[in-house]
Amino acid sequence: MGGVISGARSLSPEALAERAARAAAGLASLGIGPGDLIALYLRNDLPFFEASAAAGLLGAYPTPVNWHYTPDEAAYLFENSGAKAIVIHADLIPPIRDALPPGVPVLVVPTPPEIAEAYGIDPAPTPAGMLEWGTWLEGFEPLPPSGAEAPGTIIYTSGTTGRPKGVRRAPPSAEQAMTTAMVIGRAFGFMGHGPPDEMVTVVTGPMYHSAPNAYGLTAARVGGTVILQPRFDPEELLAMIERHRVTHLHMVPIMFHRLLKLPEDIKAKYDLSSLKFVVHAAAPCPPPIKRSMIEWWGPVINEYYGSTEVSAVTFCTSEDWLGHPGTVGKPWPEADVRVIGADGQSLPAGEVGEVVARIRGMADFTYHGDDQKRRDSEKAGLIAPGDIGYFDRDGFLYLCDRAKDMIISGGVNIYPAEIEAELLKMPGIADCAVFGIPDDEFGEGVYAVVQPSEGADVTEASVKAYLRAHVAGYKMPRRVDLAAELPREDSGKIFKRKLREPFWEGLERRI
Repeated sequence: MGGVISGARSLSPEALAERAARAAAGLASLGIGPGDLIALYLRNDLPFFEASAAAGLLGAYPTPVNWHYTPDEAAYLFENSGAKAIVIHADLIPPIRDALPPGVPVLVVPTPPEIAEAYGIDPAPTPAGMLEWGTWLEGFEPLPPSGAEAPGTIIYTSGTTGRPKGVRRAPPSAEQAMTTAMVIGRAFGFMGHGPPDEMVTVVTGPMYHSAPNAYGLTAARVGGTVILQPRFDPEELLAMIERHRVTHLHMVPIMFHRLLKLPEDIKAKYDLSSLKFVVHAAAPCPPPIKRSMIEWWGPVINEYYGSTEVSAVTFCTSEDWLGHPGTVGKPWPEADVRVIGADGQSLPAGEVGEVVARIRGMADFTYHGDDQKRRDSEKAGLIAPGDIGYFDRDGFLYLCDRAKDMIISGGVNIYPAEIEAELLKMPGIADCAVFGIPDDEFGEGVYAVVQPSEGADVTEASVKAYLRAHVAGYKMPRRVDLAAELPREDSGKIFKRKLREPFWEGLERRI
């Protein structure tokens, strides 16, 4: 077995390797080499794997782009990354055509039927006058092995400044690559749960996100069979598990929520006995949801905690979690994870502080084009992902809040500062605050409070209409309230905690 499957199409490991080598020769002809970046503006599709592997053969970085971006957001990423080529699905071109940087080669992937059906769009061919990915790469002989080190993927992740920043690692040494493979292999269940070539998985999340990207590319690289689900659908996933005898999955809690909402007869309809290892991450999982999933699927549910910058640093099995409900696990042997106070000193068990972490022996990272931001992310010699938590006496880590204002909605990171920056450009708005409030389905929902300028005619509808033209749909506030005045600290900074806390009263979680 092995290879990648999407709808009725498939690539064997051998075919994937050949097409990647041809694409690498083509990219080299465009002047792309070690350290360069290639932007992938793609949904989950076979060319995502071909282009990622091709970049690695040249020592270049594949850089996935969130295809929900507005033209302004896409233009920023293209410019900031310095992408030397863009690989893009045909149907995604029209909304951002004006954002495509002049002089940068654009390689177009025709939108296939299974993706078109999943998103309710017409299959899109390559626009006239543009290069088609498949035809283009077939025009090159496979690139002979060069010995160039594959440096990995650059994932753009935002911060409190609101603009995304690319997490860029140096090409790893052999020892560093082994450490990374060991940590990822254990977190994803690729080690100790059957031979890799007998592993069958479904990639359920978009591969422009860090975890699905690493999961899908690694699963293919180690010899597993990777099936692409164009768009998550709970019953379709159950059918795929039964049909393909799926053994491994990587999920986020909102998927659990939607699976559990299926009617009982649908949940009982499918044979899920092939599952060996299901892991979730990226967002807090409400304890009732996790307990229900373990009761339904059995003790195959696992969890890890980490970030794009630090990788997976803790892990817990179903048994661990049932014995310590709410935990995100214990640190790996290779991980240094601490909870520190304001003075940077480690806190004893039970005391709440900021979580800082690092994997010993993993290649270090910087933020592409901004080494100062990398330096700012360090605390106590480790990296601060931005979470608040504590260890219990048994060494299990718990998360209880975030140091930053980031919202996690359905496993997707949303950054209030980015939305606030757009709101402040709207005529008639004097100030604003954006934060996360509880949402039974998504974990958190985006909420905005705006302070209109004196005499301005501002409504919830007008605010939402303005934002729709300036931010991606998943960042849209579900609710917008108006306030005559926002609470402020003595420094003049908006006291966002006072606005946020009433929504979380009576709940055990704060994220």
